[in-house]
Amino acid sequence: MKPILESIQLGTKKSIIAFKYNNDNFETPWHFHPEHELTYIVSSYGTKFIGDFVGPFEPEELILVRSNVPHCWRNNIDEHVKSKSIVIQWNQRIFNEAPELYPIFDMLSNASRGIIFDREKSKFIIEDLKKLPLKTGSDLYIGLLTILNSLTEVPYNTLSNTSFSKDLSSIQTSRMSKIHEFVSQKYDKKITLKDISSLIGLSEQAFSRFFLKMMGRSFFTFLNEYRINIATRMLIHTDEPISQIGFACGYESTPFFFKKFKMIHQTSPGNYRKKYKSIKI
Repeated sequence: MKPILESIQLGTKKSIIAFKYNNDNFETPWHFHPEHELTYIVSSYGTKFIGDFVGPFEPEELILVRSNVPHCWRNNIDEHVKSKSIVIQWNQRIFNEAPELYPIFDMLSNASRGIIFDREKSKFIIEDLKKLPLKTGSDLYIGLLTILNSLTEVPYNTLSNTSFSKDLSSIQTSRMSKIHEFVSQKYDKKITLKDISSLIGLSEQAFSRFFLKMMGRSFFTFLNEYRINIATRMLIHTDEPISQIGFACGYESTPFFFKKFKMIHQTSPGNYRKKYKSIKI
């Protein structure tokens, strides 16, 4: 795998790109780039990685990440649901730091940890956001500025515990991309520290230090979060027996699955399913 400082081809005659993504999967690996990015999820669900955050994503989420924040989306495979999003990326410093724009720059500063906007209170912006890929030139510039200004009035939460404001080294990015790819392919099987450390050419001890530094928690805590996020989607979107969902997510016993699930959601898988099964996501 080639990882990855993503090269966004803006060129010299434009500082913003806005596009609609429509594919079977969100294919970009864990990556970062020097441009800011605003992403709206139109359809699909799965797991998002923003800095050191790992958690579920679903339609109608609006995420802002500042330049250099590593991120990716891993969708649950569903042949009936396309992975669709609207993405806007723009160069740093395209807006002058005028006092009138200070709220925007404060928001972008907080986006060094990744931010997710309140879904209900951002709905009034979404129709304008959907029009951005159709705009060019000054209309696109003004349209983005208007949306960012409106978003300063919308409540949001930060995602990553760590603030990412500097470039990661190519070695760090390469290693983390390989780890994310490996977990997304092998989460349903037993994964040992030897398996994952040898993947990136480190001893088990060195790997543990590296991962803790990058993600702020141990690898197995991260792996459990990933597996439980998959399980929550399966509980809501399928009728599979709960014990089978646990096995499908890599848990070798149902009691252990229940224990790990409750650690994150403070309720049992069965109660979680009853609460959210009727909610259309």
